[in-house]
Amino acid sequence: MLPAVNRPPADPRMDATGLMGAVPPAPDTGDGGAEPPAEPPRPRRGERVVQLRPEQTGEGYRSVYSELTRPTVGSRLRTVVRGTGELLITFGLVVLLFAGYEIWGKAVIVEAHQSDLNSQLAQEWSAAADPTVGPTTAPTVKPKPPAKGRPVAGLYIPKFDKHWVVVEGVSPEDIRYAPGRYPDSAMPGEVGNFSVAGHRIRSTFWRLDEMKSGDAIVVETKTEWLVYRVYQQRIVKPSQVEVVAPVPGKPGRKPTEKLLTLTTCNPKFDNYERLIIHARLDDVQAKSAGRPAELET
Repeated sequence: MLPAVNRPPADPRMDATGLMGAVPPAPDTGDGGAEPPAEPPRPRRGERVVQLRPEQTGEGYRSVYSELTRPTVGSRLRTVVRGTGELLITFGLVVLLFAGYEIWGKAVIVEAHQSDLNSQLAQEWSAAADPTVGPTTAPTVKPKPPAKGRPVAGLYIPKFDKHWVVVEGVSPEDIRYAPGRYPDSAMPGEVGNFSVAGHRIRSTFWRLDEMKSGDAIVVETKTEWLVYRVYQQRIVKPSQVEVVAPVPGKPGRKPTEKLLTLTTCNPKFDNYERLIIHARLDDVQAKSAGRPAELET
């Protein structure tokens, strides 16, 4: 008979699998069976880790890139510079559009109005020359000037290859699309000073400063071509209205010559001065004889 083997008392925490080499369960730590918190994964090589500030960790979720996207003085300055640049670009485009309108847009509008005025002038001259109207024995009466804004005569500057219809009046409304005659000045071809004002724009008196002594200015009336020759160019203050007197610069003196005066603003793009061109009648030619040589060159 074999002797009895003394075995230690069985551990109640061990089950049958413990005898088969299984891993025993973890010892009881007294925390109710909760698992300990897992350690955060270690960053891989080359990965950037940004530590959150304490105040960021207690108020909801914050991206780990918050530190990188937080506004700085440099980023705010770049935003201001970028906004200012966009504003300046927009302002520049507006200025360019306005300049384009001043150069090309107004020219198209003025040409359209000049075409209408030319038609009106031709109709008035045709009506005045109507052969069905018989001669009259009444004494000759000096014709009254046209109503304000109505066409008066044609004005040519061969040097610039320009032609306009002159209207009556020099108010801003009168000379908006055409040169205008000073109401108290002489009519074309009369003794005195036929004075005309025009805007300093590309479609009107833009190049008037290029006029030199001897240059021709041709005025067309119902029956005649009047050729004037420039004899003086001057710049005056806006208050020096004596330049359009019957004798320029000498108000009150009785005129003896047939003169033409053109006035416009000076310098270009401003109006604190006036540019004045004085011309003297040099030749008169009937329209029945054709156009003057000055317009054919």
